[in-house]
This record gives sequence, C-alpha cells and structure tokens, in this order.
Amino acid sequence: MADIFEKLVKDGGPIGQHMKRAHGYFAFPKLEGELGSRMNFRGKERIVWSLNNYLGLANHPETRKADTEAAARWGMGYPMGARMMSGNSVYHEELEKVLSSFVKREDAMLLNFGYQGIMSCIDALVNRRDIIVYDAECHACIVDGIRMHLGYSYTYKHNDVEDCEKQLQRAEKMAEKTGGGILLITEGVYGMSGDQGKLKEIVELKKKYQFRILIDDAHGFGAMGPTGAGTDEEQGCQDEIDLYFSTFVKSMGSIGAFIAGRKDVLAYLRYNTRSQIFAKSLPMIVVEGMLKRMEMLQTMPELREKLWKVTNALQNGLRSRGFDLGKTNTMVTPVYMKGDVPEATAMVLDLRENYNIFCSIVVYPVIPKGQIIYRLIPTAAHTEEDIELTLKAFTETKAKLDAGAYKVAEIPDMAESM
Repeated sequence: MADIFEKLVKDGGPIGQHMKRAHGYFAFPKLEGELGSRMNFRGKERIVWSLNNYLGLANHPETRKADTEAAARWGMGYPMGARMMSGNSVYHEELEKVLSSFVKREDAMLLNFGYQGIMSCIDALVNRRDIIVYDAECHACIVDGIRMHLGYSYTYKHNDVEDCEKQLQRAEKMAEKTGGGILLITEGVYGMSGDQGKLKEIVELKKKYQFRILIDDAHGFGAMGPTGAGTDEEQGCQDEIDLYFSTFVKSMGSIGAFIAGRKDVLAYLRYNTRSQIFAKSLPMIVVEGMLKRMEMLQTMPELREKLWKVTNALQNGLRSRGFDLGKTNTMVTPVYMKGDVPEATAMVLDLRENYNIFCSIVVYPVIPKGQIIYRLIPTAAHTEEDIELTLKAFTETKAKLDAGAYKVAEIPDMAESM
C-alpha cells in the first residue's frame, strides 16, 4: 500500500516540481505596498501588469473610504451564518437588485466566490439525465463543475461554432434517450487568450436546437459593452443569454460573485446551490463596498474610457513592434513567444531585475511545450510612462530571446525558503 503523503512529496505535481527553485519569485511572489500600477517586489519598485484590477477600483480613494466605513460599522463577521438561515440582510437584497437591473435580468443571486460559485451553480442546474456542452477553453472552475456532473458532457473546439453545432446534435440525441435537457456553457471573455466567446453566433443556434446557455463573464463584467454590463451587451444578445455569471474580482476590485437570470430559476438556485446553503454569506464589508462600486461603475464612464485608452496604447504599441497578440479583442493582452520553461523564467528574471517590469508568464504544462505566453493586464491605473517603459523592455528582451541569450539548462534558482 502506498503512503499518500510520500507520493505527494516525491512528485510535487507538474508545476510544484519546480518549487525549490521558483517559490517566492516565479511562483507565490510577494508584491508589497499600495495597490497600483507600480508596487514593490523584493525591495525594488516594479511596473506591475499582473493585477486583475481593470477599472482601478481595488485601491480607488472612494472605494477605500466605503470599505473602511463599512468595516467600522459592521466588522468582518456581520452577518453570521448562511443566508438561508441567519445571514440575509436588506443590503444583500439591495445589491442583488442593483446587479440584476444593471445586467438587464429579472433577478440575481450573490455568491461567496467565483470559483466555487459557478461550480455549485452547474451542480444545481443539471442532473444525471441532462447534457452539458461547453467550450474547450472554458476556465478551470467550469471544468471542475462539469467534473461533478453525473451525466454526459460534450466539448467543442474553442470558438468553433460549426463544432459547437455538432456537439449540440450529439447532445440532442443523447437527451432524447435520457429524457434530460441541454446546458451550453461558454465564456464572455477568455482570460488567457483575450478573445470574446462567439455569443452572438451561438445563440443563433437556439433557432435550431433546444438548449439553455450559461456564460461566465468574469473578465467582461464592468469593462465590456457600452455601459460595462458585459460581453453579451457588447455583442447585443443579452436577451438570449439565459444565465449570466460574473465575479467581483476583475473589474470591481473586490471578492465574491453573482449569477443572474429568470426570477423563477434564481428562486430555485437560492434554495439548491450548495456552496451558498452550507456557507456563511458575504460579509457586509463586501456588500456595501460593492454597492459603492456599482454606483461608480454607472456614474463614472471615465474609468472604462481610461482602461481602453491604456489597452489600445499597449496593444497597438506591441503589435507595431511585431509582437504576436493572438486573437485578443479585449483588455486581456497575451504576448506569444517561442521558448522552453527555463528560457521563459530567465527572460522574466531579466524583465524584473533589469527593467523593473513585473508580468506573469504561462508555460508548459498549461500550454504546449515550446510556447511562452506573457499575460499583461492593462488597467485604468496605468500611465503613459508605464506603457513606454514596458514596450522598450519587451523589445529589448525579445531580441535577446531570439538571439539565444536566455538559453539556460534549468530554471534560475531565485527561491526563498518555504
């Protein structure tokens, strides 16, 4: 019989195998100081492109004031208990009304976290007779939610509407046998590649097939669309998206999530979503803070305008210098390069130590071997100087990468003790 602990310690996992050389630098780094476009890392100021803080609300003076005042009024504990039992309040219900109105749905339900929230919603929405159809590049939280599903699921190639239709055809045949229904899951904005889900084209398939659609718009809410109401607003198909899910993390600079849709469906979810029934409700600090953030989102369009000004300057600057940004048509800015894992980490080391640029890398096993993605997240807090210095740094380090200057045998040892 194997010892579970011995197996874990020996293996480490696909990413954890590098922890002895990477911990505290390439993985689990500590950014310190005030949240913003510039923060301290290992004693030096860096330009940071790794914070999901699209509108700059995480550390905005008005949101900090609202959060501080809520903390003084309520403390961290209020309300205590799950909402169904003892953790409900007029403020929670008010926020749900604000959110549902903003995304043009009949009702909305607060969720404590995005990851466990959508997993639990998927679990509540389908039973073993139902079929799930989903995009191959859906986020890990969706994949994990589908793993809990006891029925059939079919995946379609990323943003391939023709393949999506083929999978719907398979799902219909299976649903006829099981007596269940079909739930299609896609994303509004794909957080790795930055391209929008083809919502408009997918909802057109409703004319030929019977299914309900759930979108995860964690990256779109607050940033996409004329009012920031999301990617379905951007594509003009809000009325056809049955369930709209998003988090409060990416644009709102907070924590938590919500799901919105038909009133009768939301009533069912309130009484059947296990992650909410068996968990403490969102603290009042988060709820009041989100009410303030929603007010700012609706009355301060300059926040989105600044985000897009920064995004366009960064992306246009990179493209004009010959960088490959893939198919992004949103704020998410992936920079695609060729190289192995040690090369990628050596380049990151150079960017951080000699150019004072802090950005995140994505390498194997998340993406295929031989590829590197630098994932930049522009925000309303970034400045023109931040952009220019970053463009210069990327131009120079890319030349070094192409010349083989970062060829090393293994990941540079920058770890701190664990």
